[in-house]
Amino acid sequence: MANYVFGVDIGGTTVKIGLFTTQGEMVEKWEITTRTDEGGKYILSDIAASVEDKLAEKRIEKSDVAGVGMGVPGPVKADGTVIKCVNLGWGIFNVEEELSKLLALPVKAGNDANMAALGEMWQGGGKGHKDIVMVTLGTGVGGGIILDGKMLAGTNGAGGEIGHICVNDDETEVCGCGNKGCLEQYTSATGIVRMAKIILNTTDKPSKLRQIQYISAKEIFDAAKEGDELAATLVENHGKVLGKALAQIACVVDPEIFVIGGGVSRAGDILIDTTAKYFAQYAFHACRQTKFALATLGNDAGMYGGACSILNQ
Repeated sequence: MANYVFGVDIGGTTVKIGLFTTQGEMVEKWEITTRTDEGGKYILSDIAASVEDKLAEKRIEKSDVAGVGMGVPGPVKADGTVIKCVNLGWGIFNVEEELSKLLALPVKAGNDANMAALGEMWQGGGKGHKDIVMVTLGTGVGGGIILDGKMLAGTNGAGGEIGHICVNDDETEVCGCGNKGCLEQYTSATGIVRMAKIILNTTDKPSKLRQIQYISAKEIFDAAKEGDELAATLVENHGKVLGKALAQIACVVDPEIFVIGGGVSRAGDILIDTTAKYFAQYAFHACRQTKFALATLGNDAGMYGGACSILNQ
């Protein structure tokens, strides 16, 4: 039985690679540059070379490696076919087959957010649960759905794209996806800042936020914790929009737990408590006891998820 497994998280700037034991312990992690030139044609060969180098350095035989699990920033079908990754320059091809040929090892690929969710289920905020929904609140809003310990990829690899649930039919500004009124436009880090600017520009309500030239999500949540009324209103609205959207998701997949990650999650309890409050208000009665937790693996979640994807096949 193999003792090691690799987890890979491909980003637009760097590729994070982790060597794990099959028991879930990270042995070592490192990064290589993501070479996106010439349509990203060097990315997989660079990953393969880096893995080969690590095996040689650690004197690990391939027979002792279960495989390589890989998170990709774009839609990935269940069979490993990537449906375009704009940030990498990739078109449509089977990334599992290509990397497996280069390494002569089993390869499993998935959307990076789904992989992060799998990692949090395995060794993070969702540990001990097999049905989880992870929400990442960063520059955008990502998501990953894990049911019975398996990633939900969907027919087109778009399972878990919860940031693009429409929550406002009257929105006039366009989301990055091309639609209007997406969850991402209100609950991402940029979304709550956008809402703050609207309130500051359309009301005379006093707030310490008016003294800050470049407002961040952190400053909004910090001001709310300190009792700033306008900031508290923004946090309440954020929790309401997010909690209501998650209540709709719960009606469909009925998870045991929602795990909240991304930069905005550093706000901590105020974020979790507000979201959970509105979730309970809008949720179907059978789902109201769904748990909420903060993600704990940070930027390593994708690597953990990649490793787990090999072991969970």
